[in-house]
Amino acid sequence: MEINKPAKAGTMESNDIYVMIMPSPKGGIEINLQSIVMKQFGEEIEKVIRNTLKELGVESIIVNAQDKGALNYTIKARIETATKRAE
Repeated sequence: MEINKPAKAGTMESNDIYVMIMPSPKGGIEINLQSIVMKQFGEEIEKVIRNTLKELGVESIIVNAQDKGALNYTIKARIETATKRAE
């Protein structure tokens, strides 16, 4: 899947994650994550994002994510929605 334009998904509400994505001019996957639970779950959140992108076949993207305590299935859903909006 190729990212052609910027897109977003999610909200800034509690237990959600706001995701903004855009094409990467340099290639590769760049993740900028801010989370209220960064110390405890930062690595896990980034892992879910990377795995979801891999499943979707995305190889070149910039992801800016602001997490408010979202569960893994919510993170996955927001990433999928944003990438499909960016096709």
